Amino acid sequence: MSDDFPHEKKYQTKDPATLSESLSELFARRGYGRVLGNQELVQMWEQVAGPALAKQTRVRNLRNGVLEIAVRSSALLSQLVSFQQDELLNRIQQDFAKFKVRSLKFKLQGNLKK
Repeated sequence: MSDDFPHEKKYQTKDPATLSESLSELFARRGYGRVLGNQELVQMWEQVAGPALAKQTRVRNLRNGVLEIAVRSSALLSQLVSFQQDELLNRIQQDFAKFKVRSLKFKLQGNLKK
């Protein structure tokens, strides 16, 4: 039959996808996994940083092992980078290894909102 119609596409047949595979792909495409992941990151940061520091900072994202944190003031940014960064990173790596955080990056963002 394909010799009669050489321009006709040949389709590979494969088993239909399971519902769970289809839903996983849909959630990934829509970004739902990131939302849940970001909520976990926020909870992790609040636990590691403590309530006082968490009020003045926000988790922005985790990309390629770099956890990016927005900071409310330049004074706090300087304090975090100079004195607390290593301690915070060690706590994250010990207590929350599943996130695979390799480094912390603090960025000044004065208009933080919860």
